[in-house]
Amino acid sequence: MVKAKKWVVKKYFDGVPKKSDFEIVEYELPSLKDGEILLKTEWISVDPYLRAYNKNLPIPYDQFSFQVGVVQETKNPKYPVGTKVVTHEGWCDYVIVKETQIEIGQFPKGLTYKLPDLQGLSPSLGVGAVGMPGVTAYFGFLELCQPKAGETVVVTGAAGAVGSLVGQIAKIKGCKVIGFAGSDEKCQWLEKELGFDKALNYKKVDAQSALKAAAPQGVDCYFDNVGGELSSVIIGQMNIRGRVAVCGSISAYNDKQLPKATILQPSIVFKELRIEGFIVWRWLGRWSEGFTQLVSWIKSGQLKTAEHTTVGFDKLFDAFIGMLAGENTGKAVVQV
Repeated sequence: MVKAKKWVVKKYFDGVPKKSDFEIVEYELPSLKDGEILLKTEWISVDPYLRAYNKNLPIPYDQFSFQVGVVQETKNPKYPVGTKVVTHEGWCDYVIVKETQIEIGQFPKGLTYKLPDLQGLSPSLGVGAVGMPGVTAYFGFLELCQPKAGETVVVTGAAGAVGSLVGQIAKIKGCKVIGFAGSDEKCQWLEKELGFDKALNYKKVDAQSALKAAAPQGVDCYFDNVGGELSSVIIGQMNIRGRVAVCGSISAYNDKQLPKATILQPSIVFKELRIEGFIVWRWLGRWSEGFTQLVSWIKSGQLKTAEHTTVGFDKLFDAFIGMLAGENTGKAVVQV
């Protein structure tokens, strides 16, 4: 019998999540049934959506997130021992899964697929740039913003897992890219390492005037990870028929009451803007297409991937809180 551990959410988060909202449960895994595989977890992802979905699920629930595991035991010939597998089983050190048909567009509990062919890149990318965050950037930006060469693109949360990829994809497409991030170090990294045309520290600059100076011709595409007043400022400086892809509102995830921000309707109406929210599950049937292109860009050096790695199963909560506080540059991952 295999002894397993998992993190269980036993209380809804009230403001910033607390360690006492979780408990680590130890239990014995049953024997495998036909079609099942036993995975030993190697990499676990911590992402903002873990906070955003918290009140959507009945408690207690096992803390979901994407992970990469390796097959230890198998009763499925498609998954021999040693195969690396991506699942949405989350914060656990061992897990039994089987391939499940997921409805496109639905929350993907039970999602299981073989790690994409990473052509020698680190398997940790399976929960990052060649995983859910990668296809979030790829499809969310390209399908909803439909960028054209020469256009000006603004990204908030630009030094995070998704934002850092969006900015680079925009550069690949020939756009001028402006990013907002939360520290001078991150802004320097975005400009020097990732090739952003301008990166602005939203904690220090006056967003209104700084954006006007950085984008005197206005903004054509905006990829919104943060919401709040910063988004209102950016949307207020968009060009006629600008496009906005709304990915998240991390600025308010831990707020007990939703903050107020300047209304958007005048900008939306007079600039004829198109604003669309999205969840990446809608493109589930096309994820492999995104993975292939992302791997190709990484291998060619056009896309750089940064990871903020925390080591240890017992450090998952610390990594999660650190990510929500913006301590990570690039993708926050936990090596188990």
